[in-house]
This record gives sequence, structure tokens and C-alpha cells, in this order.
Amino acid sequence: MGVTSRYRDAWEGFWREAPGDEGAVFWDAEPALAAGRHLAHFEPYLSDPGLPLVDLGCGNGTQTRFLAGRFPHVLGADLSAAALDHARHADPAGLAAYRQLDAADRSATKALHAELGDANVYMRGVLHQCEPDDRQPLADGVAALLGERGRALLVEPSAAAKPALMAVARGPEGPPPKVEPVLRHGLTPGEVADGAVQEHLRAAGLTVLANGELPLVTTEYTADGTRIELPSTWVVAGRHPV
Repeated sequence: MGVTSRYRDAWEGFWREAPGDEGAVFWDAEPALAAGRHLAHFEPYLSDPGLPLVDLGCGNGTQTRFLAGRFPHVLGADLSAAALDHARHADPAGLAAYRQLDAADRSATKALHAELGDANVYMRGVLHQCEPDDRQPLADGVAALLGERGRALLVEPSAAAKPALMAVARGPEGPPPKVEPVLRHGLTPGEVADGAVQEHLRAAGLTVLANGELPLVTTEYTADGTRIELPSTWVVAGRHPV
């Protein structure tokens, strides 16, 4: 099993078209406003910070490179080959490693776990983009990567994010420049109910260790110069309680 070809093709098309500059993509926020904030909620729950860290759905690798400065071995994994091309181009020093991965394919995540051993996982804004039938397999894939000792931090837009984004897109001047390609490729935030992320993780055999709310900061601004931030939730999970 794995993601649908429509989903795969949508992401490949988006990343082939995307500019290579850091911050040129809607969600490509500065790490200080994204992974940097998230780590403050993640690090207290890491049972072993020395485990490999998988940045799942790494895209062009902006957050991956930041994480590589804080963990001994970081792997950026993404469904899209074009996204990984951007990530490798932006990382000439090889701070992180990169791998194409369909994380909804259980055999693929089990094979990666066999290679890496138990790993910690950082995943920002991936589950909500999945088609409904792919969400539980993706959560199962996260659990497979964690093994017994790993911890996962998932950050996902809340249910209120979609109407907030649609309100911006339907403004009198149309969608902002960085929002337009997201909509055109069919990558709008999905309608994931609040609490569904935790339900998927529990169904995958994981224990929710902590959760909370943070704005998901984007790189786009409204016509009046206000940075667009989407309501989001974060969840830390692992196989066993701390």
C-alpha cells in the first residue's frame, strides 16, 4: 500500500514548479518560527536525543538543515523527488541526508527502521494534506519508524485552518502569490477534525505524551502586510510513557 498516484503527482508537480529560494513556498517559514519553536515542546520528551531524527515530509529541507545542527544524525524524507532535489541543492555541505519515502507504505517504513534502528520523528503539516484513507497508514508508518524508544512530534493545522486560508484566498485581489500554486495543485489543508491526529496515533499503538496549540507560521502576507498564520496543534507521542 501507499499514497494514491493523484496525491504523489500533485506534490511532484508542485515541487517541480516551486522556486528554489528559501522562503519562496507558502509554509517555508524561518526555522526560528517553525522547528525552533517546536523543539521546545519536543526535547523534554525525548527518551534518547542521540537517536537518528527523521524529518518526515521535509520538502525543500529548510527545517531539516536547522535540525541537523541540533541532532547527531538527521534524515530528511519526502514523497517528492523534486522536493528532495531542492533540499540537496540547498545543502551543499551535506548537513543532513535525504531519502525519497512513501511513509504510508508500511513496508517502506519498516525497511527504513531496519536500516536506522529506532528514530525520533518530526513531522509538520503532512497528515492534514493526506487523503482520508492514507492518514492511518501514515500514522502507522510513524510508529514503525519510532520503534520502542523513539518519540514523534506532529504539528498539524487545526480544523479552523481551512476556513481561515479560504478567507484569504477569496479576498478581493484573489489568492496571494504563494497561496495560488498551493490551491492550483490541490494541496489545500484537509478537513482533519480536532483530536483526529491523536486518535490516529493511538490507533497506531502510540501513547500521546503531550499536546498543545501553536500558530503555524507561513511566509505569505495579507494585503495589509499581516503575516498569515494558521491555527495548529502539536502532539508528542511514543511507544511508552516517559
